[in-house]
Amino acid sequence: MATGTWQIDAGHSQIGFKVKHLGIAHVNGVFNDFSGEMVSDGEVFDQAEVRFSINVKTIDTNNAQRDEHLRSDLFFDAERFPVILFNGKLVHRDLAYQLAGDMTILDTTKPVLLDVLFTGAGTGRFGERRVGFEVSGKIRRKDFGLNFHLLNEAGDLVVGEEVKFTGDIELFRQ
Repeated sequence: MATGTWQIDAGHSQIGFKVKHLGIAHVNGVFNDFSGEMVSDGEVFDQAEVRFSINVKTIDTNNAQRDEHLRSDLFFDAERFPVILFNGKLVHRDLAYQLAGDMTILDTTKPVLLDVLFTGAGTGRFGERRVGFEVSGKIRRKDFGLNFHLLNEAGDLVVGEEVKFTGDIELFRQ
């Protein structure tokens, strides 16, 4: 098959995260603006090249005050570092895939490994070919320079160190 470029359909996709608060429960959030593409050998996705960017200023945890705090220089410093970048490759493993690549947050680039499930393929209403994937993984925020450190009276971290990512991604072939 011919090489194909697939674009993320942001209107039918979501990138989310969750992180522990006070060691008790998770705070969930999403990024409302992101884009990306995958270049594959037709609909053979093994070894496909994947690139995406996330607009940090669109972080949304359903709490405006917290969102502003996350955009501040105490966390993402969104004025100086407005995007999270990823560049990697999709690799077929058993009945699923792994997405291995480099993620850049702030001014730090580190390798990450995300789990990926193929969720389906079909034709859109305008005849375009579409595919879907479910993505999950985790990072340690301090590995990327997200060093906010505050303990409560019991000695628990106010913001946990592990950040879990999820994505429901629909792409269309150009």
